[in-house]
Amino acid sequence: MRSLLALCLAAGLAAGCTVAGDPDDGRGPSRRSPGASGREPGPDGRIGPSVLAVKIDNSRGARPHTGVEDADVVYAEQVEGGLSRLMAVYATRLPDRVGPVRSAREADLELLRQFDRPVLAFSGAQSKLKPLIEAAPLTPVTPESFSGVYARGAGRPAPHNLYLRPGRLMDRPAGAEALTTGFRFGRPPAGGTPEDSRTVRYPAARFTFTWSATDSRWLVSQDGSPALTTGGEQLAPATVVVQYVTVRASKFQDFLGNNTPYTETVGAGKALVLRGGKAYEARWKRPAAGDGTTFTTEEGERMNFARGQVWVVYAKTP
Repeated sequence: MRSLLALCLAAGLAAGCTVAGDPDDGRGPSRRSPGASGREPGPDGRIGPSVLAVKIDNSRGARPHTGVEDADVVYAEQVEGGLSRLMAVYATRLPDRVGPVRSAREADLELLRQFDRPVLAFSGAQSKLKPLIEAAPLTPVTPESFSGVYARGAGRPAPHNLYLRPGRLMDRPAGAEALTTGFRFGRPPAGGTPEDSRTVRYPAARFTFTWSATDSRWLVSQDGSPALTTGGEQLAPATVVVQYVTVRASKFQDFLGNNTPYTETVGAGKALVLRGGKAYEARWKRPAAGDGTTFTTEEGERMNFARGQVWVVYAKTP
């Protein structure tokens, strides 16, 4: 089993390699065959090559975060009460710890369909949602389903202290070719508007991205404070995408009776891409749940992202 997984991973990485200067850095459609995905636990109980998606608590009591800086893609979505939650997706590296980990939402299942049977790590879900998670084409990982891969951290009260240890769950990163998001990386398009800072507001949360020419990154602040790692560094993606989507009521609600928003990630609409200290008006398109999301300029050309971490912040279409 392990030798088969190693061969599959090597083949996948080789297929995803590119030459210098290629605007596509391998984050295109997966070339792995479904029969060689290696999602079932091996003899040691760990899962083989696969994208790892982790639901991250983003309330004030959950900050600073651990391991988010190592994610290839970070998605931000609105949840109950107008607050926000993150989903960190890992393909090229696995940190020692990730968290704090929180519960899944219905919209996560549609978002994750663009990946080939991803692993979804989350703390739990309400009972009515569990059958949908079990039927989805992914591997759910909760503290109850996989023993020994989660641990409670000291210094914070529950539920803001649950952390995943990816190395106990997966034997290696899946590789960049498993990021079937539809993103392309390379030189920026012509044009763009100089941008120092951009804020995205939810009813009870806000994200601010400030360009740092020194770091060539967008420094993240949340609710007016720098978004720090547990090591004291500020989160700093290379590209930020503000993707305007439909946010509607779902059939689920929390224990207080607040409805859970459903963020529709299939369809088409407008977007704003921040890279290199500029803002670019763009369009996004995702025809079906199994497709990645493509971004184009207003002139219809493919919108390249800067190489490095990408944040996608879902904002309600005005």
